[in-house]
Amino acid sequence: MRDWKKSLGLVATTALLIGACNSGPGATTRPSTGASAAPSTGATAAPSGAASSGPLTEVSLQLQWAPQAQFAGYFAADRERFYADEGLEVNLLPGGPDVLPHVVGSDPNGPEFTISWVPKVLEVRANDQSDLVNLAQIFQRSGTRSVSWAAGKGPVPVSAENITEPAQFAGKKIGGWAFGNEYEVTAAALKEGLVKNEDYTLVVQPFDMSLLLNRAIDVAEAMIYNEYAQVLEATNAETNALYLPEDLNVIDYNEVGTAMLQDAIFAREAWLAEDGNEDIAERFLRASFKGWMFCRDNPDECIQYTVDAGSTLPAGHQAWMMNEINPLIWPSPDGIGQMPVATWDQTVQVAIDAAIIPGEPDEGAYRTDLAEAARAGIEGDVNGTGFVKGTVEVTPGGV
Repeated sequence: MRDWKKSLGLVATTALLIGACNSGPGATTRPSTGASAAPSTGATAAPSGAASSGPLTEVSLQLQWAPQAQFAGYFAADRERFYADEGLEVNLLPGGPDVLPHVVGSDPNGPEFTISWVPKVLEVRANDQSDLVNLAQIFQRSGTRSVSWAAGKGPVPVSAENITEPAQFAGKKIGGWAFGNEYEVTAAALKEGLVKNEDYTLVVQPFDMSLLLNRAIDVAEAMIYNEYAQVLEATNAETNALYLPEDLNVIDYNEVGTAMLQDAIFAREAWLAEDGNEDIAERFLRASFKGWMFCRDNPDECIQYTVDAGSTLPAGHQAWMMNEINPLIWPSPDGIGQMPVATWDQTVQVAIDAAIIPGEPDEGAYRTDLAEAARAGIEGDVNGTGFVKGTVEVTPGGV
C-alpha cells in the first residue's frame, strides 16, 4: 500500500485533469439527436416516464479501463437505446493506465457515475478522499488470477515451475499490477504468512504478459478475461503453435479465499443528495442492467459494439473477453447489481488484514435501494438463473 500511495499523487493529478476535461460539474439536459441502432431484441423495460424523443439528461460514466468487452453492457445500453429510452444521454469516458477511476469519480466536478473496483474505493473513502457510494455490484465474482508455467513448459527451462498455490510464492518473483490491482495477490501470500519483498519479490508488471513470456518473473497476475488469453494467443517458439491451457497453471482467488469485489457502479453521495439525482441514478442503473442482460443473450452483437467503441485489442480477443465477462456477472442470484454480502464481507476483511483500510467501512459505503428499484422496472430475467457459459476459439494474436 505504501508504494501505491507514493505513486498516487502523480497519477491522480493526470487522472483528475483527464476527468475535468471530459466531464462537467453535473447532469445537464439537451435535446435528443435521434441517432439510434436497430431496436433491441433483448431485455425490455416497463415505461419509465422518460420519452426517448424528448430532451435527454446528459451524464458521464468513467470506465475502469480502455474500451473493451469488460464494458460491453454499457456500450450495448447506448447502442440499443436503453439509455435514451430512460431519457439519458451517457458520455462513456475511456480509462487506461494513466486514469484512476476512483480518483476521477471522487472529484466534485467529475463524472456522475464511475466503474471501479471496491477495495480501491474503500481505501480512498477510509482516507476521507472520496464520498463514492457503491450503487450496483455488477461483477459478482473476481476475474483476477495468477499464472505460472506448468512443469516442462514455457520458453526456457527454469527452476521455478509448476507454482500452483500462493504458499509456493516463497523465494519467487511474483508479478502484480500497481495502484491497488495487486491486492488479491499480496493478500493471498499474506494468508500463507509471506510478506512481499521479504519472503518473495513483488515485481510491478506492465499491463500485459511480456514478463511471463520472457521468463522475467515466475508468476504473473492476469485477468481471466484479458491477460490470460494473451498468453494463449501467443506462439510457442518451440512448437510453432499457440500455447495451450495445459501449458499453464492458474491460481483462482475465488477459490483461494482472497477474492475481492471488482467492477461496480459508483456515484458521489453529494451528487445523489441533489434534487432529482436519485431518479437519474435509478434510470441509469435500469438501462445499464438491460445492457448487460442484452450482452448475456446477444454476445456477438456486444463484441461488435465493443470493437465499434474503439477497442485496441482485436475482435477475436474481445470474443474471448465477452465469454469470460458474462460468467463474472451471471448468474446474479439476487438480481443483477445486488450486493453479494458474503463477498463484500470477505473483501472488507481482506482489506483490513492487508492494512488497505484501518477497519470496517461506514454504513454508507454501499446502498441497494436504487438497484432494487431499477430491477423492479425491468421485464425479463434479471437473475440469469439458466446462464451457461459459451465456448470461444482462441485466435493468433486475438485477431
